Amino acid sequence: MKTVLMDYHVHTALCGHAVGQLEDYIQAAARMGLRELGFNDHAPMFKARDPELTMAPEQLPEYVERVRALQEKHSQPRIKLGIEADFVPGHEEQLRRLLGQYQFDYVYGSVHIIGDWRFDDSRLYPEGYEERDRDEAYHEYFSLIRLSARSGLFDVLGHLDLIKKFDYWPRGEIGHLLEETVQAIAAADVCVEVNTSGLRRPCAEIYPGKKILQLCHRYGVPITLGSDAHSPKEVGMDFDKAVKLLRDVGYTQVATFSGRVRELVDL
Repeated sequence: MKTVLMDYHVHTALCGHAVGQLEDYIQAAARMGLRELGFNDHAPMFKARDPELTMAPEQLPEYVERVRALQEKHSQPRIKLGIEADFVPGHEEQLRRLLGQYQFDYVYGSVHIIGDWRFDDSRLYPEGYEERDRDEAYHEYFSLIRLSARSGLFDVLGHLDLIKKFDYWPRGEIGHLLEETVQAIAAADVCVEVNTSGLRRPCAEIYPGKKILQLCHRYGVPITLGSDAHSPKEVGMDFDKAVKLLRDVGYTQVATFSGRVRELVDL
């Protein structure tokens, strides 16, 4: 990979479904020539915790301390402290208080749950999908995305069309739904992540897909990059494809973050 970029979406074993030591991820990023590596593990949930999906509340200080220590130790790549928090309606103030306890470089907002349906959990596939109308599920999902953008909680929205993960596509035309969603994101001045892990899932497509990225570019939504790595070998994976897609769409810059302040750098 010739282009030197950042990977802002790297998990740790604290979430219960990633492997490898933090130093292993840093070494992988260094080998790729990445300028910045952002640890971005799953914040504790306010509903009943699944130890295979998120860290426990008592692990959050440990996570922050470990990443801060690595920031002091490593200058290349620069290490960033991120957190990926689920947007769950009704828990906004709890999440705001939790995030306010730490000085993150950026906060990702993600939607993994529609009601009580954890739609991206392979352990629950395909039963949850078979019980739902596809178009209705897409409308519910993107409604939550719009609410998350407007919440003011997040700097970046992660894997924006995650609902397609299991090759699950709408049957009807949803162009108006996607445009409404991107308009809401632009109005909220939130960044969108280009996440390459979709290429490793049944949908076999980057999150978000080209149509959404074209809308993002049209409405001036900034983007950043993440691999959603759950093992060191996935750091920066398929970034060459992501960069090509972004350039095809018309992007020439990507967003970096420090202390929750966004800066655009050339792609």
